[in-house]
Amino acid sequence: MKLERFKQFKILKKSKQFMKKSKIKIVFLGTPEFSAIILEKLVKNSYNPLLVVTAPDKPVGRKQILTPPPAKIIAQKYNLPVLQPANLKNSTGIHFLKLLKQKAPDLIITAAYGQILPKKILNIPKYGCLNVHPSLLPKYRGPAPIQAAILNGDKKTGVTIILMDEKIDHGKIISSSQFLISNKKITYQELSQKLAELGADLLIKTIPKWINNKIKPRPQNDSKATYTKIIKKEDGKIDWSKPAQEIERKIRAFYPWPGAFTFFKKSNKILRVKILDAIIAKKENPKKLCLRCGKNYLIIKKLQPESKKPMTGEDFLKGYADFKLLKKL
Repeated sequence: MKLERFKQFKILKKSKQFMKKSKIKIVFLGTPEFSAIILEKLVKNSYNPLLVVTAPDKPVGRKQILTPPPAKIIAQKYNLPVLQPANLKNSTGIHFLKLLKQKAPDLIITAAYGQILPKKILNIPKYGCLNVHPSLLPKYRGPAPIQAAILNGDKKTGVTIILMDEKIDHGKIISSSQFLISNKKITYQELSQKLAELGADLLIKTIPKWINNKIKPRPQNDSKATYTKIIKKEDGKIDWSKPAQEIERKIRAFYPWPGAFTFFKKSNKILRVKILDAIIAKKENPKKLCLRCGKNYLIIKKLQPESKKPMTGEDFLKGYADFKLLKKL
């Protein structure tokens, strides 16, 4: 009898917790896979957003197929309303502001949304706007903190949840969690997933504490702030005068996009080739696809010529035996 009552008590407690979570009106803003992982974790923990705001669908690949962003795919999976404003500053933004005021959210959560929120939006929710940022702020403010951590060979990174203000990644810190980079071959794609999962777990723990006034925000130390820039497609071009270690990091930091690329010449044709995986060598290895760098060598494990499927370095040598690396183009 006591066991049965205990079970009923646990069910009732969980039911009350669910109702309490459901009463928090949340609007979620995010776009890439990083955002999608966090959004799904929110839903699975009964924090169902009343609206998901993400970027418009974009043409992808050689065939330019119109493709929804990952956050939209997750929203549709759970039948959540979706809005895709192209710009928050023009007439679309005005419409979005009106809609947001009508929804009257208690809390706005952003994760890699891609647009700056104006003050008029930041002032709407009574619990403010929380941003999940994949670095230990104030280090690596801006749009490319995950790439920066790999490019700089950092041994640790993490996620920070901040109370947003009008400046980029400048708001007061609500909570943070550290991640040790033990995998020396980790790519952007892999690290992004790890940090998204870490950020999602941290967010789930933080929300109830934040809305119950159990967290005191602390300002960032602006004197220690560092900044990252938007990654562009041309940033992927390899400079072979750089040390092999630096180039190898670039290959991992820019995988899968924009990709670290170089140019080979075969006969009279110039081939644009993405380098997908490589290892550092101190000596030249004539049996491998081994390229000289400013310091040391890179043995190319995997690469992808333009309009071709990925292949191993060995297979590339079989088909392109007479290639020449073009270090300047």
